[in-house]
Amino acid sequence: MTDTRLLERLRASMKGEVLNDVKTRALFARDTSIFTKTPEIVTYPKNADDVSALVRTVLGARKDGINASVTARSAGTDMSGGPLTDSVVAVFTKYMNHVLEVGSGFAVTEPGVYYRDFEKATLASNRQILPSYPASREIAAMGGIVNNDSGGERTLEYGKTRKYVEEVDVVLSDGSKVTFNAKSKEELERLCALETLEGRIYRDIRALLAKNANAIENARPKVSKNSAGYALWEIEDKEAGTFNLAKLICGAQGTLALTTKMKLSLVREQGYRSMLIIFLDDITLLPDVVRKVLPFNPESFESYDDHTFELAMKFLPQMLSQMGLVEATKLGLSFIPELGLVMKGGVPKLVLMAEFSEDTHQEALFKAGAAKAALEPLNLPMRIARDEKAAAKYWKVRRESFALLRKNAKGLYAAPFIDDFVVPPDSYPEFMPELNALLAEYDLLYTIAGHIGNGNFHIIPLMDLSDPKVRDIILELSPRVYDLVIKYGGSTTGEHNDGIIRTPYLPQMFGDEMVSLFEETKRIFDPENIFNPGKKVNGTFADIERDMLKQV
Repeated sequence: MTDTRLLERLRASMKGEVLNDVKTRALFARDTSIFTKTPEIVTYPKNADDVSALVRTVLGARKDGINASVTARSAGTDMSGGPLTDSVVAVFTKYMNHVLEVGSGFAVTEPGVYYRDFEKATLASNRQILPSYPASREIAAMGGIVNNDSGGERTLEYGKTRKYVEEVDVVLSDGSKVTFNAKSKEELERLCALETLEGRIYRDIRALLAKNANAIENARPKVSKNSAGYALWEIEDKEAGTFNLAKLICGAQGTLALTTKMKLSLVREQGYRSMLIIFLDDITLLPDVVRKVLPFNPESFESYDDHTFELAMKFLPQMLSQMGLVEATKLGLSFIPELGLVMKGGVPKLVLMAEFSEDTHQEALFKAGAAKAALEPLNLPMRIARDEKAAAKYWKVRRESFALLRKNAKGLYAAPFIDDFVVPPDSYPEFMPELNALLAEYDLLYTIAGHIGNGNFHIIPLMDLSDPKVRDIILELSPRVYDLVIKYGGSTTGEHNDGIIRTPYLPQMFGDEMVSLFEETKRIFDPENIFNPGKKVNGTFADIERDMLKQV
């Protein structure tokens, strides 16, 4: 039951709405994970001052014995339970939803901006783009993209979001507003001398990094994608001689500070693309295919499996209904050959999509053709989609695979819990058979999609979460999969982050020493534990059991 004292204090201190009616609270009880948590209070801050007032009010309430915390939320497309809370949620999409500036090579945005709107603004300025956008690009927002350190289909060539985070404006746990960006040695010394929470953070984090430099560097994941833990290894740039806490805030899931503004670097969109599509029935050939394609520098190298393919054909009308009539008709007609494959039972085990981008159509087409020629000795069915229009249907299936599962599986729930691990591509020959053997021990219907070029797999089982035996599988299978991933030098999460579902497994991945450093990092930034508690540190298996959906 809502503590009316906190409700009244928040309404008195904030310009934005503060609500606690049943309908509004229910709107924010879910994300796209397997969890549900209903907030006691929903707030819509209007600006950074409102966020500051919110934090100060919650902090004051804590000192008066009122148990309260603050969790930030943008679009709610998170698959880990990251924006879920049973206390106060701050929703940024209603008011703090403006692209503030687009310049040459950068953009400044508020966290509640949907990526689709952000991209329209950046493309309008000399065809610039943030290349780390996720597959949920049409419904995701910038706050989540930064705070999860997202990395989608173009990560193979361009890297993840942290690479593009230059600066963040944040509200600290005492309500103060600060800007984190690259600091020189001289600037760092000045900041460390401040007798404020900001100064203490700089002093203590600098000391933590210096004292534990070897442990931190040894813990740095060896794969190209990682959103697990706090990225302590990314703060200092030894070559540039800078110290940037914005790199730590990126990926921290709002557990260290609340982000109110972000400055992101951009790249110029290359104008032409061609795609090589490979239909693979023999999974043992996958490592060889990847090794032969990567030297041609694909911008993206994606995949989806036969279950996803069949599902897309089954729910093709629903998939096309989101589009305009003319566009949907053209795209629907393009799927006729794939519908024929399904009817004939000739669906490949994996569909691989290697897309090449260049400044001219001729260059893009040449690269796709060269990659195809390199694969000819494997005698695989292949085709080249000469341009983006020809490739659109493959991207539609890849990007919509999780949404199709979530919306259309009657009586079952698309359950992302082992959905985002990463392994080195060189490990495929040994890793893939062991993974398949492990999954075969369980009676699961699942789809596999992912970023095959850098070893980031999304395995989404369809499950009846009301069945206690099925719920037990989640807790039994997860550590077994992660043992296998860690054995091959991988990460438990490449882009979806820890949240409720993976925080308890951080000791398994990093060991107790690094987890203690993560806990110390949290204490340095948030000594009262008011920001999104239970995520990144101090999350338990009991949290998973308690907050898991009881019914769909």
